[in-house]
Amino acid sequence: MRTLGPIRRVVLGIAAITLAAATAAAAEFRVQAELVSAVRDVQAGTPFWVAIRQRIDPGWHTYWRNPGDTGEPTRLEWALPSGATAEDIVWPPPARIRTGPAMSYGYAGEVLLPVRIVPPAVLHPGDAFPLRVTAAWLVCEVECIPEEATLTVSLPVAAGPPTADPRWGPAIERVRAAAPRAAPWPVSVAATAETVTVRVEAAGLRADRILDAWFYPLAWGLIDFAADQTLTVSADALLLRTARGPLPEATQRPAEGVLVITERLDAGPATQAFAVRADPPAAAGRAMDAGSWWALLQVLALALVGGIILNAMPCVLPVLSVKALALTHHGDSRSGMRAHGLAYTAGILVAFAVLAGGLLLLRAGGERVGWGFQLQSPVFVALLAYLLFGMGLALSGAFVPGVRLGGVGEPLASRAGYSGSFFTGALAAVVATPCTAPFMATALGYALTQPAGTALLIFEALGLGLALPYLAVAMVPAWARLLPRPGAWMERLKQFLAFPLYGSAAWLLWVLSQQTGPAGLAAALAGLVLLALGLWLYEATRVATGLWRGIGRAGAGVSLILAVALVLVTPAHTRSTEGSRGSGLSWERYTADRLAELRASGTPVFMNVTAAWCITCLVNERVALQSPQVAAKLAEKRVASVKADWTNRDPAISQVLESFQRSGVPLYVLFPGATPGGSGNAPPRVLPQILTEGMVLEALERL
Repeated sequence: MRTLGPIRRVVLGIAAITLAAATAAAAEFRVQAELVSAVRDVQAGTPFWVAIRQRIDPGWHTYWRNPGDTGEPTRLEWALPSGATAEDIVWPPPARIRTGPAMSYGYAGEVLLPVRIVPPAVLHPGDAFPLRVTAAWLVCEVECIPEEATLTVSLPVAAGPPTADPRWGPAIERVRAAAPRAAPWPVSVAATAETVTVRVEAAGLRADRILDAWFYPLAWGLIDFAADQTLTVSADALLLRTARGPLPEATQRPAEGVLVITERLDAGPATQAFAVRADPPAAAGRAMDAGSWWALLQVLALALVGGIILNAMPCVLPVLSVKALALTHHGDSRSGMRAHGLAYTAGILVAFAVLAGGLLLLRAGGERVGWGFQLQSPVFVALLAYLLFGMGLALSGAFVPGVRLGGVGEPLASRAGYSGSFFTGALAAVVATPCTAPFMATALGYALTQPAGTALLIFEALGLGLALPYLAVAMVPAWARLLPRPGAWMERLKQFLAFPLYGSAAWLLWVLSQQTGPAGLAAALAGLVLLALGLWLYEATRVATGLWRGIGRAGAGVSLILAVALVLVTPAHTRSTEGSRGSGLSWERYTADRLAELRASGTPVFMNVTAAWCITCLVNERVALQSPQVAAKLAEKRVASVKADWTNRDPAISQVLESFQRSGVPLYVLFPGATPGGSGNAPPRVLPQILTEGMVLEALERL
């Protein structure tokens, strides 16, 4: 939901007064929708166009892809024949709809929303080709009503090229012709503390012929939607100047939008829409100024400090216990200690580079993923649980890992242990991703708005911070002398340090149960039994010879393969947070429509963006959010509690995180409400990532 200042949200106060009327009106649709086709029949492999036709009641409107200050765009869910695909909506240029102090972008009267359909390469002439789409939209006058309809059309399959529909074919083609096309001129965006200027390098434009121009951004935060846009046309450029938006970081990202220009021609006014994109100076390859370098240095410092603090987070401590065991052995030379420290650091940096590179590649490909994305895979969670459980068995003495098994947890007694140090560093980086330490959110949010090279530099600074404490002790061996001298107690310590690893494996199994349900948990538990059996067979036949050694190795291999196979075939399970309770606190399941409905009615909302694999999230819920005092204060202030669960991948929740410049969980947002006839909704307040009961109560008290 877009954020407005208090004065500009008067309209939402009015909406609260008319909420009862809106509820009654919801039974009568304000938008009549149908699915229409540009062709009468379909040919295998030949794309064709359809459109969602919306006929909107007078005085009401629906919304463009960026709705502006308020609203939600039309969303489609297709059900198509096997092998067919539906592309994104080709959005017609919107109209500006002002309601009080708010400015929205949308459509009134009638609108066609074209979609390109690609049928499969093999179809049989004479068969039917059914199309079915569930369309959901928000329609507003003063009050807003969410509406939804299932629309269908069935077309016959023809042997030859498709036949155009004489009614809808030309109509859809006109909408497509008026859709934004690539701008033929270079475009740049410059920002000051108060203004944003869009400059179009269009030489030869005549000022007396340009009647109007307007820039519609694709994302929230760059400009003030309700502010005027001042047009200036010179001999070599067109300039649009407007007020800056509430998100300063938006000017550091590529600015994308639609530029609509109305020109006076001899035959009358003509309007054209152009898709424009302006890269920020750093992305365009220009030299960074002093301010940009200073900002980057600040972010690198935040990432370094966040990485250091990450060592104290509960998700990293179990793996660090393995390195703590290594520090108790003083047999290595000074150069050996340093080599182990460098190997551990290298493991962390390589793992961070791989994780960050994968994250950036997925995001570049259009995937809405964030930090910790790999833990949204149940298979990865199960395999990580297996790994930690196996490491725990090794520390407990159930088996002795050979050199080929990595040597993790072995004393730093020989050069063979350097690979163990590297692997332990990599593992520490992997298990660190569920946790978010202070200062990390700002650094990671900034990194994901930067070019790949800058983003990787920030991620590596975070990894260096994670490695720094152990690296410092390894590089200055005198500090290690403060530890107790080696002795028989080390064997007991090694066995004791297995239990944090068992605890981590148990936590991961709980995460898996949230992702896959009881069936997935049962499969993983059976996998742990098979893993233990395989490792026992390996140890029991380790010193055997001949046939028994071969049988033991084969049995161990089969057990491990079956353990992995169990988690590969377990289906995912969708969690439901609606109605979940903790000490009297009830959570509603997040949807964009539900949040929009609550905000439009003036209801305050506390939104908890969380995940089962995020230990910081779970600690916050236990310490702060499940307290009876917080539940009582939420009830007193009539605050709706909404939980957005990111345990499994969810593009809608990823979009919420991006809108608040976050790359991962936790995220806590308090949306103040409005009283009927009051000053409207105030901007949302983002709470710290590590909560206390007092912080939450103080934020609620200020409502």
